[in-house]
Amino acid sequence: MVKQEIKPTRTELIAIKRKIALYDRGYKLLKMKRDGLVLEFFNILSKARDIRSKIISDYKKADEKLTIATGVDGETAVQSVAFSRHEDPKVTMGCKNVMGTLVPTTLESGTVKRRIDQRGYGIIGMSVRIDEAADAYEQLVEDIILAAELETTLRKLVEEIEKNKRIVNALEFRILPELKKNEAFIRTRLEEMERENVFRLKRIKTTIA
Repeated sequence: MVKQEIKPTRTELIAIKRKIALYDRGYKLLKMKRDGLVLEFFNILSKARDIRSKIISDYKKADEKLTIATGVDGETAVQSVAFSRHEDPKVTMGCKNVMGTLVPTTLESGTVKRRIDQRGYGIIGMSVRIDEAADAYEQLVEDIILAAELETTLRKLVEEIEKNKRIVNALEFRILPELKKNEAFIRTRLEEMERENVFRLKRIKTTIA
């Protein structure tokens, strides 16, 4: 706002003071939101790091179980069990609100891990090693689903933090300082006009006397 465009009136001064109060409240609320989002980001980042480590560990475990099952029971038996599954894993996703930001959340992934009798192959005569390999890989898939949820949440939070940061910076370094300068300009101009009026009245009184 250019100073020459400002009307140095008390009405304009009151309007600018109201704007300052409004933007200042918004600035403080947005700062609180930003700080809350940053805390939530680091909290989820810690979980994401943990699940990544767990994925690596569980993958090694699953690979070892599969290698043992294949070596002892044969590749044909393992492939037969793999093809016996009739349904792919299904995941139901929803949203949750984190400081005003909608992030994904897994509502249900119950079709990933199953009991032995739900896997589509015969229980009698089935190798324990194949069961253990199936267990290990189902756990791995559940880890991956959770990792995807956490990493998507992190991306959403980063986007919201950046957007919030731009608004906070605009309020702090541009909008509020500009309004305060305008307020100071109007105050100074009103004081000058008041002094001019007092001086003018004194001259009028002196002339009349």
